[in-house]
This record gives sequence, structure tokens and C-alpha cells, in this order.
Amino acid sequence: MKSFNELGLSQYVLQAISEMGFEELTPIQKSTIPIALEGKDLIGQAQTGTGKTAAYGIPIIEKISLDEDFIQAVVLTPTRELAMQVAEELNRIGQFKKTRALPIYGGQDINRQIKALKKKPQIIVATPGRLLDHMRRRTIRLNNVQFCVLDEADEMLNMGFVEDIESILGEIPIQRQTMLFSATIPKSIEELANRFMKKPEIVRTQAKEVTVPLTEQVYLEVHERDKLDILSRLLDLNSPELAIIFARTKRRVDELGEALAKRGYAAESIHGDLTQARRDAVMKKFREGTIELLVATDVAARGLDISGISHVFNFDIPQDPESYVHRIGRTGRAGKSGLAFTFVTPREFNQLRNIENVIKRKIKRLPTPTLLEAFRGQQRLTVERLLQVVAEEEYDQYKGIAQELLEQTDSVTLLAAALKMLTKEPVEKPTLLSDQLPKKSSRSKERNRYSQRGRKTRNR
Repeated sequence: MKSFNELGLSQYVLQAISEMGFEELTPIQKSTIPIALEGKDLIGQAQTGTGKTAAYGIPIIEKISLDEDFIQAVVLTPTRELAMQVAEELNRIGQFKKTRALPIYGGQDINRQIKALKKKPQIIVATPGRLLDHMRRRTIRLNNVQFCVLDEADEMLNMGFVEDIESILGEIPIQRQTMLFSATIPKSIEELANRFMKKPEIVRTQAKEVTVPLTEQVYLEVHERDKLDILSRLLDLNSPELAIIFARTKRRVDELGEALAKRGYAAESIHGDLTQARRDAVMKKFREGTIELLVATDVAARGLDISGISHVFNFDIPQDPESYVHRIGRTGRAGKSGLAFTFVTPREFNQLRNIENVIKRKIKRLPTPTLLEAFRGQQRLTVERLLQVVAEEEYDQYKGIAQELLEQTDSVTLLAAALKMLTKEPVEKPTLLSDQLPKKSSRSKERNRYSQRGRKTRNR
């Protein structure tokens, strides 16, 4: 099973998954979603960044009833940052079904949370201490909860939340579905499971340790609105022979390919919606070097075996570390070195750290190139191409015209003018073309203000 379409999900959830750019099940999703959809308790051993939020979020949102106006699901997390992140993703999964997830955490005005609770969210994503505060105030009642998730359970126990968790689970009806996710399963987790879960199925997914020794890996911290401009500068500065640019969704791939083509780059797009004939035509151009840039989704690039790819650009950071490894593995082959760039927005640094943990390697930060640096890169490329033509010695038919021009203008001025004409100058007002890329809704912008860089503190 590879596709979400094989899970028998509703159209509402499938539409949201497509909108989020999920094309293929990650290992933890493949193993746990069918079990969760059957209503069984489960323990999933998985690292952060492997797609586990969707692994429990998809089944919960699929099974939630919109006819009820009480809290149906509770997700417990160790930190406020994770609570906000999980609530955001659950709201994206439930956007077309119209389910609502509310983050509840310490550090935020409790009266503001009480006001939000009056809007009757179906899902609460909470840190244990603040959830207990609401339970004592009777502003949150758990007597109708049908689904309970302990996310990063080992971290919560390490932070001393065991008694809080036991108190919360004791208030939730016994006839519930409980899912526990943890990077490790120590004895304390087993004891908790024995007390509060019903014959849970255990799913273990170990991240593969993978190294790509010949690929230099760097990341750039960028804002979403600046991605296209910075990508253009990197292309001008590095002048890749053949490069693959990875984007999150099919629509984004199409729009990015079109935006790059309008900027004068030899780029085309490839994704799962293309006909086989169109796909073959694009790949033929790429292999022959007619186009230099291939803009692709993860799934479209699977199975591609093309030599000579010098650069990989992660325009969108991948969903999970394994996808990252697959992507950058497209370069640095056959004994040749490669270079992989990853764009990281301020709220995606947790994902970057997860990738570093899996590949057992620190990814170096690269300063954002300036417009002037990009222009100098283009100048250098123009000179290299000119010298290559000189070396080929196939320009006799142009010597007569050259002699005539030299009678009118000195050689330095003439050569400088030729270089100016041949050099592709960076766009003066780059933000205008960035408008072609999809914008986030105002609701997403409001949610996305929060950084994922969090301190592991106990939140009450």
C-alpha cells in the first residue's frame, strides 16, 4: 500500500491530503493508519518528522462526527510548540470536513482559551498541566472523548508528566481508542500502556541511517515570499548543468516551473498528473540537456536514474527525513560531487533538525546570496562560455564582421558590450514574479506566525 486513495478515506480528507501535498504514505502512516481506522489501540515507535501527526490525525478526523458539539478527541503533547504545530496540521487535515482543533497550553491567557472553547472544537491538543487546569475549572469536560493520543510520550514522561497523564486518562471514558507515539519504548511506557490501553498493537519503524558522502548539503533560512527570488540567485550563482528542484505539491510544481521559464531559465515540470507521453518528452529533454532544470514532486522523481545531476534544490523542505535522503541522492553519483540546497522557513527548523538526526550529519547554513553576487555569477558564466567558443576555433565566418566593428570601436569597448548583451541580468524587481506562487490563506498566516523552535519546559 503506497497511496492514501487505497485507505478508503472520505473525499473531504483526501482533498485535504492532496492540498497539503501528501502523495505517498510514510512508513509510520502505512503501518498505523489501517489499524487506527479499525478502532484498535496502538503504540507507534517513530521519530519526530516521520509523518506521525497525520498517522493519527487522519483516522481521528475521518471518524469524528460533526453532529456532536462536545470534545471528541484529546491529543497530549509535551510542549506548547508541539501543541500549536499539531493543532495546525489537524486543522489542515480537517479543513474540508470543517472539523476544528484547538491548542491548549501554558503561557497563553486562560480566559482567551475559555472563550475559544465556547466555539465547540471537536479536538483539543494540549499540554498536560494546562489541560488539568481547565479540568479543575470545568471549562473542559472529557466525559465524551472517544479518541486519545499521547504524542512524544517518552518526552512527556521524562519531563515528569506521568501523574498528570494518569489523572487525565482516568477522566476519559474507558470505551475510547488510545494511540501512543514515542521515539523509544522504555519500561515506563509499557507500564502506562498496560494500565490504560486495551491490547495495543505495536508498530516499530526505525529510520534508516543513510549517508550521501559525495553530496555537499547546505540550507538557507528564507521567508516563503522570498523563495523564488533566492532560488533565481542561486541558479545564477551556481549555473548548474542539470538540476532537480523539488516542490511540495503538483500545483506548486507547475507554477514554479512556469515562473522559472518566464525568468529565462530552461525549466520544465514533472508530476503524477502528466500523461506518460508528456512525461517521456520532458525526461528526454532533460537527459539530452535541452532543459537544465527539472521541477518535480517527490513521487514523480522516484525511480529516475539520470547521470550528471549536479545540483538538487529543496524549494520546499520534505515531509520526512527519508524523502530528504531520496531527493539529495539524485546528485553526487558515479564518483562525482553534488550540491544540495534546502530552503527552511523560520517555522520549519524542527524538520531540519529531524533530518540532521536521521542522516547523522550537521547541515551547514549558507548565507542568502545578494543580487550583486548573482549578477557576478552570471558574468563569470558568460566569460567561461565565451572562452569555450574561442577554444573551439569555429568562428571564421565572423572574423570579417569583427574586423569591420574594430574599425569603428576599440576592442575593449566592443568586448564589454558583447559580454553585457550575453549576460542574463537578475530581475530588478523580483517580488513581482513571486506573486505567481500560491499564497497561504489568512487563516494559515495567523497560525503560521508561531516558530517551531521550542524549549522543552513543563507547561501549565
